[in-house]
Amino acid sequence: MEKIWFDEYKRTGIQDKITLPAENTSLVDIFESNLKKYSTRDAFVFMDKKITYQELDVASRKFAVYLQSLGLSKGARVAVMMPNVLQYPVASLAIIRAGYVLVNVNPLYTSRELEHQLNDAGVEALIIIENFATVYQKILGKTPVKHVVVASVGDMLGFVKGHIVNFVLRSVRKQIPAWDIPGHIRFNDAINKVNPNQYKRPNVTLSDLAVLQYTGGTTGVAKGAELTHRNLIANILQIQNLFDSKFKQVDAADIAEFRMISALPLYHILAFTVCELYGMCQGATNLLIANPRDLPALIKEIDKFKPTIFPGVNTLFNALINNESFRQLDHSKMKLTVGGGMAVLPSTAAAWKKYTGVIIHEGYGLSETSPVAVFNPPVSEEFSGAIGIPIPSTDVAILDDDGKEVPLGERGEIAIRGPQVMKGYWNRPDETAKVMTEDGYFRTGDIGIMDERGYIKIVDRKKDMILVSGFNVYPNEIEEVISQHPKVLEVAAIGVADEKSGEVPKLFVVKKDPSLTTEELLAFAKQNLTGYKRPRYVEFMDDLPKSNVGKILRKELRTQSK
Repeated sequence: MEKIWFDEYKRTGIQDKITLPAENTSLVDIFESNLKKYSTRDAFVFMDKKITYQELDVASRKFAVYLQSLGLSKGARVAVMMPNVLQYPVASLAIIRAGYVLVNVNPLYTSRELEHQLNDAGVEALIIIENFATVYQKILGKTPVKHVVVASVGDMLGFVKGHIVNFVLRSVRKQIPAWDIPGHIRFNDAINKVNPNQYKRPNVTLSDLAVLQYTGGTTGVAKGAELTHRNLIANILQIQNLFDSKFKQVDAADIAEFRMISALPLYHILAFTVCELYGMCQGATNLLIANPRDLPALIKEIDKFKPTIFPGVNTLFNALINNESFRQLDHSKMKLTVGGGMAVLPSTAAAWKKYTGVIIHEGYGLSETSPVAVFNPPVSEEFSGAIGIPIPSTDVAILDDDGKEVPLGERGEIAIRGPQVMKGYWNRPDETAKVMTEDGYFRTGDIGIMDERGYIKIVDRKKDMILVSGFNVYPNEIEEVISQHPKVLEVAAIGVADEKSGEVPKLFVVKKDPSLTTEELLAFAKQNLTGYKRPRYVEFMDDLPKSNVGKILRKELRTQSK
């Protein structure tokens, strides 16, 4: 397909290509260069505690030394299970600086979900926040984890404030679960027991694996997208290329220091790449928000911080613009709002511009693409309603079921080729083969249309994926859990529209035992599924619609629910 988006690049000042560094380069080089370059700037802010790039350099180097002291081999998988607290950037940088592979884990996972991911990735060390340590306790001895580091929210907030925060959180839980994990070490103790001068720089290259980012991919089985140093560095450069087209037109005094808000969780690939990695390469100050659902607290932080860049999802933007306190804030410092994870609704975009004066620039990507692959030019002066055009050094094709490109304006599966596309799925060559074409395109499973300007609009999903507040929820996983209930004969899960979350899961159930109730099923789901994966509605049926070969027809259930 002719690269019809080149004209849009020229119009908006975006370059069509990026230049990757030499093969012997890695994220370690990127980290060390920028940690030194921006040493005096504030890197992260959490609960009014600031750490500079120099402090981040020392802390992450010390934690890297601790990890290396454990005797782990190059490429060992180390998991981080925590929300947006100061320990997350320290730990994530340290893992990569030590030559290991970062495995991001949702801290809200149930024990069942955590057990699967730790086993699948072969995780040898786990860094976990104390508040969620009880989840790991339930699976002690069932995973390959040999080393556990436990962090408390207040550990990096200073002696007095840290003790107060930890005391309050422990009082709420009425226990200190970390005490029951044999052989664990406290995060601060791990850092303080080593000398940063003992750090041994690993021999890693662009081809080495850097991150295992778990996703459902094209099925409901959670699997790790293998993101190499090349994938992530490429996406950093691609994002930088895009955003430079905007910021070189802004008064230099306004962006002398980037201020980015991380309200999205850093364990999610969007925030990890855009906020942490790209932000660090710009010397940005990142405001960490652990709980964006606490709107009054979030708005107070926004008022104090006044971000330059605001990445988010539609549900967050919508909640904020419907809050009078947020509307009254001074938004003059905000220069770019980035929408991703789920579709940005036109009504949300219009209200956001009305109250902030800033256009939401929507993009598109997946864990498998590091994640950004398509984006609206940041200098655009109106909300397009589309996910944008392919970013630099990225090809997008719209394919039919036979893998052939469809004419402009016709529907087809969005397929992506570029340096940010994953190496494959961890230990799943069969699943990798299903999504990669012979000429290197990754088939996303999303159905889109490309217009004559190169703009792409998503119109449907080939997958049966449910999108809840920007998080992928796969019916197969929900069905597998619910089917284990002794009173359930058959079950199917679909997504139904929801004003707050975009979609929520709904169950269709055939009873094995007539006494089964909706309340029983929802309680069972609560025990076994993370909050956003839990069904919100249950409908009992005598039979589920099936094809001639016995496959449940979710499409008919979706039609029935409209």
